[in-house]
Amino acid sequence: MTFEELGLSYELLDGLDAMGFTKATPIQEEAIPVIMDGGDLIACAQTGTGKTAAFLLPTIDAISTLTTKSIDTVILVPTRELAVQIDQQLVGFSYFTKISSISVYGGRDGKAFEQEKKALSSGANVVVATPGRLIAHLNMGYVKMDKLHSLILDEADRMLDMGFIEDLNKIISYMPKQRQTLMFSATMAPKIRRFAKEILNNPKEISLSLAKPAANVTQAVYEVKDDAKPYLLKHLLTSREEKDERVLIFSTTKAKVKKITQVLKSGGLNAGEIHSDLGQEQREQMIRDYKNGTIPILVATDILSRGIDVKDIKLVINNDVPGDAADYVHRVGRTARANADGMALTFVSWADRRKFKQIEDLIEQRVERRQLPEFLADAIPAAGDDDGKRGGRGGRGGGGNRHGGGGNRRGGGGNRGGGGGNRSSRPSNRR
Repeated sequence: MTFEELGLSYELLDGLDAMGFTKATPIQEEAIPVIMDGGDLIACAQTGTGKTAAFLLPTIDAISTLTTKSIDTVILVPTRELAVQIDQQLVGFSYFTKISSISVYGGRDGKAFEQEKKALSSGANVVVATPGRLIAHLNMGYVKMDKLHSLILDEADRMLDMGFIEDLNKIISYMPKQRQTLMFSATMAPKIRRFAKEILNNPKEISLSLAKPAANVTQAVYEVKDDAKPYLLKHLLTSREEKDERVLIFSTTKAKVKKITQVLKSGGLNAGEIHSDLGQEQREQMIRDYKNGTIPILVATDILSRGIDVKDIKLVINNDVPGDAADYVHRVGRTARANADGMALTFVSWADRRKFKQIEDLIEQRVERRQLPEFLADAIPAAGDDDGKRGGRGGRGGGGNRHGGGGNRRGGGGNRGGGGGNRSSRPSNRR
C-alpha cells in the first residue's frame, strides 16, 4: 500500500517523497488508520519494522494545520539516542509543514537545558523526551500540557525494564485524561499489559510476531573461551579485507566495552566505544563519526540495539549472548537493512550455550558452529546438549570469506513482510 492510499496530507507526502519513502510497511498499514481515527492503540512490533513512522506520520498529519503554539503531542522514549533519532525523522517528515518540535534529554550542558526550556515554554507542537529530563522541566512549572491531544510511549518494554514506571505515571498526571494514548513495544510481557490497562482507554491491538533474522543475514556462532573473546574479535577483524566496512559489536557491560575497544586498538584497528560513562556530546559525536565512516568499528552496550539507524552495517558481532532471546533479533537487525547483505557472528562460551539454545528455538534455526582451536581450550557441547555429552564440532579455520570467518555460509530464516491491504479512506481530523 502506498502512503497516498493511506490518506495522508499532500504536505506530508511531499516530505516522504523527498526522503525516498514510497510504500508502507505492515505495521504502518495497520497502525496509521487506527491512529488517524483517533483511537488508543497498543502495538507490538520490533525495531526495524517502520514503527517510528507508523506513529509519526499520522501525528504530523493531524497537527500539520495547527496555528497555535501549544504542546500537542509528547513522545516518551527510554534513551537519549532514540530521542535524537525520532526527532531527526520528525524534522524530515514534517519539512513541508509548519509544526515545531523539540527533543528533550539529559547529559548536555546548561545551554541545552535553557534551549529546551524556551521551546517548552513557548509550546513546541511535538516534544520527544526521556522521562527524567521532562520531569526536571515539569518540576519548574513552565511546561503546560493542558491542550495536549496525544501521548506516545515508544519502546515501552525498555522503559519499564529500566525502572521508569514511577516517572511515567508522574508525567501522565500532568496530562488531560481525555487524550489519545499510543503504546509501542517490542514485547508484550504481562507488566506491559497491566500498565496499558491503567493508561489506555479501550485500545485496539496490533501484534506483529517477532520476525526471524532476514534471509540475507549470514549467521554463525564461534565457540570460544570467555576470556578469549576480545582476542578472537581482534583476530577476526584484523583478518578482514574490507577494513572500511562498518562493524557493530555488542557487549553486556561498559567494562567489557572498554576492554574490547582497548584490545582492538592495540591491534591497530580504528574502533570507538559508546556507553553510559560518556557524556551526551561525546556519544553524539561518536555516532556521527560512525555514520560518516570516520570510525568504522563501534563497540557498544545494548543502548544501541534498538536506538540506532545506520545504513550499511555489514557485520554485527555479539561478544556476549544477550540474556533475552528477542534482543538477539534486535541486534542482528542492525545489519542487512533495506535488502542489503550482512553477517551476524555470536561468541558462545560454555556458560552461554543454554542461552543461545533459547535463541535458536526462537528463530527456529540451528546456527552454524565455527571454532578456532587457539581460542578454545576444550571442545564445547553444542548449545542445548545435555551436560557431559560431546557436541558436534563446527567448521575450522579463520579464512575463506571476506568477513574473516570460515565454514559454509548459511542465510538466516524468515522473509520480510510485504505491503498489501485495502485502501483506507481518510477519517475526519481529530481536532
